[in-house]
Amino acid sequence: MTRPFKLYLITDRHATKMPLPQAIRFALQGGVRAVQLREKDLPVRELIALAQELRALTREFGARLFINDRVDVAVAVEADGVHLGHQSMPVEAVRKIVSNRMLVGVSTHNKEESIVAEKGGADFITFGPVFETPSKVKLGEPVGCDAINIVKNCISIPIYGLGGINSGNLNSVLSAGAYGIGLISAILRSENIQKASENITRLLDSNPR
Repeated sequence: MTRPFKLYLITDRHATKMPLPQAIRFALQGGVRAVQLREKDLPVRELIALAQELRALTREFGARLFINDRVDVAVAVEADGVHLGHQSMPVEAVRKIVSNRMLVGVSTHNKEESIVAEKGGADFITFGPVFETPSKVKLGEPVGCDAINIVKNCISIPIYGLGGINSGNLNSVLSAGAYGIGLISAILRSENIQKASENITRLLDSNPR
């Protein structure tokens, strides 16, 4: 993956007190350079409209836009990538559609899933939940930082720790072998989204890993 980003912001319009595009603008002003649009409950027409708005915003700031699950929406809005989950198309099938025109990320929760994702052609994975978090409770118990280190020794693509990560524990995630982190609440639930983004970006940039 060329010029990998360290901070991967995943959207949840229910987590923020303002319209999502406004929240994303503040995050981009704070240094975020990769956004995954993940609004699974939106009808496709509304999803496309929101994706187009975020596409314009991310281009304005030179940031990347990923679309969760919906390869068709990603293609329609000329996103930079697509992010796949358990119920998504297989990585191999998506790669045939987008070739190398888009980055492909995959959500993983154990070593086996991570290995399969890389073999299928994923450019990077998210891995977790690392810590306890309400948004990932259905995925089971937190995997912890030690699991990141195990996966790091099995694959060569970037790993983004996900789940319950914040400015207080992100260094432990990076020290375990993650290239970067995926966040929702630590930014979007913040009272000052731009300042929260600036703080986390600074911490990531200052980490030598």
